[in-house]
Amino acid sequence: MPLFPRKESPTIRPDFAPKLSVQMPQLRGSLVGNAPMAGLSWFRTGGPAQVLFEPADESDLAYFLARLDPAIPVLALGAGSNILVRDGGIAGVVIRLGKSFQEVAIAGLSVRAGAGMLDVKLASAAAKTGVAGLSFFRGIPGSVGGALRMNAEAYGAETKDVLVSCRGVARRGKIVELCNADMGFSYRHCGVAEDVIFTQAVFAGSPGDSKAILAEMAEFSRTRASTQPVNTRTGGSTFKNPPGHKAWELIDKAGCRGLALGDAQVSKLHCNFLINRGAARAAELENLGELVRARVRETSGVALDWEILRVGVP
Repeated sequence: MPLFPRKESPTIRPDFAPKLSVQMPQLRGSLVGNAPMAGLSWFRTGGPAQVLFEPADESDLAYFLARLDPAIPVLALGAGSNILVRDGGIAGVVIRLGKSFQEVAIAGLSVRAGAGMLDVKLASAAAKTGVAGLSFFRGIPGSVGGALRMNAEAYGAETKDVLVSCRGVARRGKIVELCNADMGFSYRHCGVAEDVIFTQAVFAGSPGDSKAILAEMAEFSRTRASTQPVNTRTGGSTFKNPPGHKAWELIDKAGCRGLALGDAQVSKLHCNFLINRGAARAAELENLGELVRARVRETSGVALDWEILRVGVP
């Protein structure tokens, strides 16, 4: 089991945000050097981003990427719900989609949503206009961009079931348009190049009754609250379900329910969730996850794969 040391102070890297501002005089978005990331992650821990960029809109994002040195690494950040930022922080540029990427437009049964929009708000907007088929997004703690990237699913439905098309910006600033068949969807995965940052998506719903859809979503919320550690510092499902197994059952069988390392703990309510009880560092959360993986391998012979994206350096 790899052990990651606990860092007591953040890593400070050279701030090249001012240089980027000079190189890109028409940039309209926000650039911040050595930006704290803990507040942008649901785990509420982790080191800073060397540069944090929040584009004004899609064209601003394309302008930025077209002029950014291709040697500089880029990471797209969504709602921060399924990510663990390591204590050493993130080198390069983190791109976060702001308010201009959180709009929704509904025409008939077609729903167009920005990639920065929370999945729960997408579900609510569709429900209020009587568009059925998107209520499962109520149970996904993330954004539309993240749902596209990992084919997010809940309550027996997947993103691939309702997606019509989407748009994004590739690493060199080119706008790309993709239909459902282009996405290469599979379990918790899409086949689109990692350097494409999704900006918007179009979903197809079906006719429905607004009150009935909202009631269904309310039931989803009650079920989730009773079975998952909502309103805690967590990153959602920690490990993917191995073929033929449920991750939580394997973890429970390995005796890991409630297991803790410092302030990092395996949830007692749902043991495929790691929680930060207050002051846990990313290293403690990751080390705890690796300990769980080792115990599951010992007891069941099954190798759990991380679902939470772990980024940055220890």
